Amino acid sequence: MKLALKIDVDTYRGTREGVPRLVELLKQQGAGATFLFSLGPDNTGQAIKRVLRPGFMRKVSRTSVVEHYGIRTLLYGTVIPAPDIGRRCAGILREVRDAGFEVGIHTWDHVKWQDGVATADREWTTQQMQLAYDRYADIFGERAHVHGAAGWQMNRHAYRLTQQLGFEYASDTRGSTPFIPIYNAEIIACPQLPTTLPTLDELLGLNGLTPDNVAEHVLKLSRDPLPTGHVYTLHAELEGMKLLPVFERLLTGWREAGCELVSLKTYFEELDVKTLPRHNVADAEIPGRSGTLAVQAKEFLAGVMQ
Repeated sequence: MKLALKIDVDTYRGTREGVPRLVELLKQQGAGATFLFSLGPDNTGQAIKRVLRPGFMRKVSRTSVVEHYGIRTLLYGTVIPAPDIGRRCAGILREVRDAGFEVGIHTWDHVKWQDGVATADREWTTQQMQLAYDRYADIFGERAHVHGAAGWQMNRHAYRLTQQLGFEYASDTRGSTPFIPIYNAEIIACPQLPTTLPTLDELLGLNGLTPDNVAEHVLKLSRDPLPTGHVYTLHAELEGMKLLPVFERLLTGWREAGCELVSLKTYFEELDVKTLPRHNVADAEIPGRSGTLAVQAKEFLAGVMQ
């Protein structure tokens, strides 16, 4: 079974500290992966506005945000000026590519996108995606081929832009199988490779799951034989730092189970795009995460059976 590893890099600290550690571990394990970078300012401190969101404080208390992110990161964009990740860390980003890993776009400003895109208009959405698109080209000298939205947050204009900006595929959604997205009856000609497994921050602190046993739980879930394999999303700030030993146990377990650990690119290249089903995308809640996310809806269109 193929299992694609998608690494979301949200912060300046995660880029500087978590990314190099993940690169080293993945190379040791002979695993492929896709790193999706936040390329503009790190305004993590502005996420304090989420305290009124249902479920947010419960998630914060379960996942020890201060412990994982650090006080300094939680002040960026408020007391401390927001560092420009793409400008300061361009060398690290290129080193990831040069080490043989796929790289792509996560967002420009992680907090701004995650908190604002749901109600944003076309102009705002276009500006945010174009900033990230241009910065990526400046750093790598070529256009990006893959997009994975911050917080799995999207809107109509963002879906359209994945097509208009020429992304070959995207991983902006949660679901169970690759598909061609349909938003409000509009077909978007950019295939979605949804995250199929829960993330560590959605699991820890629930149902008796701790850093000591959560890897075994994820390994059990990943044994569910999906015809197209799995996509697992991890975070440079979690699995690349304090939870690195947990991720190492996951990698070892997957390899022992015979999984081929690959990038989104390798995962995508073995799909027959012409036969991908067309599915609606919608916003829905995911256990363990506050608010709603972009998900692969249950309705299968164009004659495809459920």
